[in-house]
Amino acid sequence: MFLSADILVKAVMMGLAFASLLTWTIFIAKMIELSLAQRKVRAALGKISDARSLAEAQFALGSKDSVLASLLSAAMREGGLSAGISSDSGIKERAASSFSEIVRAEGRRIRVGMGLLATIGATSPFVGLFGTVWGIMNSFIGISKSQTTNLAVVAPGIAEALLATAFGLAAAIPAVIIYNHFSRVTKSYLELVSRSSGAAARLLSRDLDRTHGAAHTRAAE
Repeated sequence: MFLSADILVKAVMMGLAFASLLTWTIFIAKMIELSLAQRKVRAALGKISDARSLAEAQFALGSKDSVLASLLSAAMREGGLSAGISSDSGIKERAASSFSEIVRAEGRRIRVGMGLLATIGATSPFVGLFGTVWGIMNSFIGISKSQTTNLAVVAPGIAEALLATAFGLAAAIPAVIIYNHFSRVTKSYLELVSRSSGAAARLLSRDLDRTHGAAHTRAAE
């Protein structure tokens, strides 16, 4: 049926086959990426669970690159830049702003490819329908030229046209299912990132309170 179809219908079906290939490629890549990312953040949170300061937390993480390491570095940088020139609330507010930027950047990074899945899921049925309409139109033109309504003459052309709709659905249905699955998994991952942000904020608060308490002790002496 594919070989007998009109050149435009063939182009539509080939495009939809390529879109389906992209869908499954993104599925495999995102599954690996999200699985590794979740495992890395959970492990990092476990390592700093008993840390009493930002320095201890960074030492516990070591040189491993992770979103939690970025959050801790941002907290330490803000604490160092604002030391002695700002109130604790001002430091926490600026650190929270830095945390929000890091969380948003991580959200954008982890959603790469999701837009393509949504586009494939939304447009593939209509692209397939366009191929079907074009194929049926050519079939009717062929009927008028042959001046016969014999089913043996009409059916092959219509079947070729309907194959484009089948290709469209075959591309769209997995794309929609995979997109919805990754939307849930991404939401779960970003909750872990938010927990990491909260952990970094608590460690910064402890450091500030510890510094504030030490300053009071020296003043009393």
